[in-house]
Amino acid sequence: MNLAGLDWGIIGAFFVISLAIGLIVSRQSGKNYKEFFLSGRGMPWWLLGISMVATTFSADTPNLVTDIVRNNGVAGNWVWWAFLLTGMLTVFVYARLWRRSGIMTDLEFYELRYHGKTAAFLRGFRAIYLGVFFNIMIMATVTLAAIKIGGVMLGLSPLQTVLIASAVTVVYTSLGGLRGVILTDFFQFILAMVGIIWAAVVIVNLPEVGGLDKLFSHEEVRTKLHLLPDFNDSSQLIPLFILPLAVQWWSVWYPGAEPGGGGYIVQRMLSAKDEKNAVGATLLFNIAHYALRPWPWILIALASIIVFPDLESLRQAFPNINEQVVKDDLAFPAMLTYLPSGLLGLVIASLIAAFMSTLSTHLNWGASYIVHDFYRRFINEKASEKTLVRLGRWSTVGLMVLTALFALVLENALQAFNILLQIGAGTGLIFILRWFWWRINAYSEIAAMVVSFLMAIYLEILHPGELASHTKLLLGVGVTTASWLIVTFITPPTDHKTLLSFYQLIKPSPGGWRPVIEQGKAEGELTEADVVPGKLPMEISAMVIACFTVYAALFATGFWIYGNTTSAIIATVVAAVGASLLMVFWRRLNALRQV
Repeated sequence: MNLAGLDWGIIGAFFVISLAIGLIVSRQSGKNYKEFFLSGRGMPWWLLGISMVATTFSADTPNLVTDIVRNNGVAGNWVWWAFLLTGMLTVFVYARLWRRSGIMTDLEFYELRYHGKTAAFLRGFRAIYLGVFFNIMIMATVTLAAIKIGGVMLGLSPLQTVLIASAVTVVYTSLGGLRGVILTDFFQFILAMVGIIWAAVVIVNLPEVGGLDKLFSHEEVRTKLHLLPDFNDSSQLIPLFILPLAVQWWSVWYPGAEPGGGGYIVQRMLSAKDEKNAVGATLLFNIAHYALRPWPWILIALASIIVFPDLESLRQAFPNINEQVVKDDLAFPAMLTYLPSGLLGLVIASLIAAFMSTLSTHLNWGASYIVHDFYRRFINEKASEKTLVRLGRWSTVGLMVLTALFALVLENALQAFNILLQIGAGTGLIFILRWFWWRINAYSEIAAMVVSFLMAIYLEILHPGELASHTKLLLGVGVTTASWLIVTFITPPTDHKTLLSFYQLIKPSPGGWRPVIEQGKAEGELTEADVVPGKLPMEISAMVIACFTVYAALFATGFWIYGNTTSAIIATVVAAVGASLLMVFWRRLNALRQV
């Protein structure tokens, strides 16, 4: 399709502003590697929260949602809506603990919590495993979405799209560090939200769609509107609703929704001014990510069912698109081709913004692992600040090159989503418990990592298609969890000195640390005054209330759009009551933490 001069002008202006931000902060970001990767630990909650939301609003997210809605209806989104539970658990339990640790990356946690060569190996191996290999897979799914958008909307080949889309991102990320990423995220998020909401309004009112009433009354669309799956259909209920809410949220490690926090979410919390700002940032992220953002994507996905009812209609509409990428997720960029000039440029710029915000975060995060947790820890502990910053910038470039190569072999976003879920299946519980149960050790984590990976290879690569995805997930969770629990009890615990040091620094709820506490008292290392009472019951209560509040807000928005006034009013009232209760708990928790 051909873009008008106005469209190209908007896209060009977006690139210029993004580059300018990176250039402006490059001098400050290059002062030292802590500034480059943590922006001086001085960021406010609202800026960090928006940065988290911008990062999770990647170019592949609306493609993924479109894929889900076209195949499983709106209720199919529970496969990721369920991650709100672990998100709120991170808000009220783990955010303050991470900020209190004072570490540089979440991988440094391993040598804070465990001891010896095993802990060092775990840190170094995961620096490469997560920072390079796993991170590249994540970025490749985002780049795949850019390939599809570039092919449908701009007529670009996959290689052309990858080269153009990544160039500016690499420049401002390598120059501006985390500060440049966060500031650019703020600008990009505003642009992305304005663009996608405006696009949803225009697309729903296309002559082919006919407005909300005709959209929701369409025979094929009407069956996709339910916010909950059919409770009488176990083939839908179990994989789309019960499994995500009962098992997936606590048992699966997934980027941006790690049980107990991890990756770039922890990086943002560690760069916050203090514990209160870390908690506030994570709360804002979860509210915006789950309650405010999904509906424009959902509406476009529903409209695509009318315009492009099957894959064959997509092939006919875009005959020049590579056959291997014509999947249901292609319907999202296909719908955007109906936008008028001006808005089209804005939406393309917003999608580029979504792509760049996610990619820049992952590039900086992955580079932090390479520099801090591998190079500085194992290769050159005395490296100068200048050397570390330079290595961080070159690592950023290298990660982008490898990502581009891998993106060219992927086919669709849902495929990658399922692979990532399976690789992390069964590891989540260990990330939740390791803060509160002294007995978990480095061998526990190694066992969980190795077994989950081997299970993913066996189920997804050696025997693909033989079992349903939810059955494979349950098998992965069951085998991995059982394995690391067995390893935990047959291997020696972390030494007392390390455990006591961790407890004194972090001050977790004392229930699961009694053996360490009692030994510390017996040896005169602790007094009763050093044992801080736990706040877990109140924190868990706040988590539950927050989840009900956000889900009620999500449902209320949907019901208002559907025109279901009675249900909309009920859901709105529930959300309002929940928000009021949450404010009460927030004040009480903050008061307790100041005591």
